[in-house]
Amino acid sequence: MSKSSFQFEQIGVIHSCYRQKFGIPRQPGIVTAAESELELLPPFNQENLVRGLEGFSHLWVHFVFHETINQGWRPTIRPPRLGGRQRMGVFATRSTHRPNPIGLSVVKLKSIQSGNGKLILRLAEADLLDGTPVIDIKPYLPYADALPEAKGGFAPLPAIMAAVEFSEEAMIKCLAYERRTGRSLVELIQQVLGQDPRPAYLRDTTGRRHGSALWDVNVVWESRGDHFLVTDLEPYLSP
Repeated sequence: MSKSSFQFEQIGVIHSCYRQKFGIPRQPGIVTAAESELELLPPFNQENLVRGLEGFSHLWVHFVFHETINQGWRPTIRPPRLGGRQRMGVFATRSTHRPNPIGLSVVKLKSIQSGNGKLILRLAEADLLDGTPVIDIKPYLPYADALPEAKGGFAPLPAIMAAVEFSEEAMIKCLAYERRTGRSLVELIQQVLGQDPRPAYLRDTTGRRHGSALWDVNVVWESRGDHFLVTDLEPYLSP
C-alpha cells in the first residue's frame, strides 16, 4: 500500500511564559498558573473563524514540535515517569521525537480578544514553548473527551509534587516582579519546579545549580534533597 505525504499550513503561534524547553511541564494542566496566548495569523485572524468558541472552557491545540524537528525521531523512548531506565515504543509515549512531530494539548480558554488587526486566544494551563507553531484548534467536549474508565498505562496517576522554598533575596525579587507586572510568578515557580523538571539522570543529585526561564526572568534554583530552593532571579537573555 502506497504512503501519502501531507502539507499543513500554520494557523497561529503561541506566546508563552516558557522561554526554553527546560522547565516545561510534561503534560498540560499540571501548571495551572501558566499563562499563554495563541495569536491567529492571517488569513485565520478573522472573528468568524472563532464564532461560538467562547462557549467552551477548554480547547484541543494541535501544534508542531518545532525545536526538535531537526533531531529526527526515535523508535523507542525512555519516559521520565519510568526514571529513564526503561524503553517504550515512541507511540506509547508523548515524546517530542516522533515520525511526524505533532503535539496535542488540552488548554483552558480564558478569553478571546480582537483589535488592531489581531485575534488572540488567552490560554491557561498550557505546556507550550514560546513561539510554538499551531496547526489546528478544536473545542474540548467533556461528554466525549473525558473518559474516567480509561487506563493510564505506565503513568496511571499524577506525579507527586515536591516542595519549593525561596531564599529571602529571591522572594523579595519575586514579589517586586509581581507588583510590577501583575503576573503570579511565585505560584508559577512553585508549580514548575514542584514537578521536578530535571532529566532522570539528575534526579538523585543535590546542590547542582539550575536555571529555568519564565517570562523574562531566569529562575536560579537547586535541589536540597526533599525540596527545591530558589536562590535568585536574574534577567533572562534570549539566545
